[in-house]
Amino acid sequence: MGGASQSTIDLKLKVWRQKDAATGGRFEDYDATGISTDASFLEMLDVVNQRLIKGGEDPIAFDHDCREGICGSCSMVINGNPHGPERSTATCQLHMRKFNDGDTIVVEPFRANAFPVIKDLSVDRTSFDEIIAVGGYVSVNTGNAPDANALPVPKVDADQAFNAAACIGCGACVAACANGSAMLFVGAKVGHLALLPQGRSEHNERVLAMMDKMQELGFGNCSNTGACAVACPKDISFENIVRMNREYAKASIKKRT
Repeated sequence: MGGASQSTIDLKLKVWRQKDAATGGRFEDYDATGISTDASFLEMLDVVNQRLIKGGEDPIAFDHDCREGICGSCSMVINGNPHGPERSTATCQLHMRKFNDGDTIVVEPFRANAFPVIKDLSVDRTSFDEIIAVGGYVSVNTGNAPDANALPVPKVDADQAFNAAACIGCGACVAACANGSAMLFVGAKVGHLALLPQGRSEHNERVLAMMDKMQELGFGNCSNTGACAVACPKDISFENIVRMNREYAKASIKKRT
């Protein structure tokens, strides 16, 4: 028995091309024809790049790795939306059936001072790594794993910690914020550790160090619009920012006393 035939669509792409952070960029037009509606957005770009390479042109640079919505590297802005128009979805999981035949799609990199362009749609997000390096961890003595029930965690705290820990560090929150703030990312990293007993011993030092590093790296301030949470492909709750502000206020008071 034969399988169902695939539908295809033809698209117009306006893709941001930029050699590096020091060079001005521009939009260039490309035709994406005969694209399967079952293809992902990255697979569509693969098809376009294969045609560019075959024609002796420079392929479009973009980041990708797992293509399973886990690593967060597939970061780009599609028609003005970080990761595209579909909620709770990373670019690699956005399928072309969400678009219509004849659509024009505008594709550009994440825009933020702390995310300089490497090339085309690829940006440097090592600033997130620097924030993690100053406090996004728990210091523990190594040894045998403790019993699972040795440190009981209330269900509410466990659920909130799990929500925060789902952050994949893609940077969509920064790209969606008019100020280029990383508060949702930092709030998630601070929150999931502060909610668990393993992370409580360092919670004051952690929140102060990570917030200071965030400001040092040039991220903007939060203006509480909530655009970050809307753009997040993992539905990280805005409550993490509220919780982090509370942690920061308490840690700052304690530091002064």
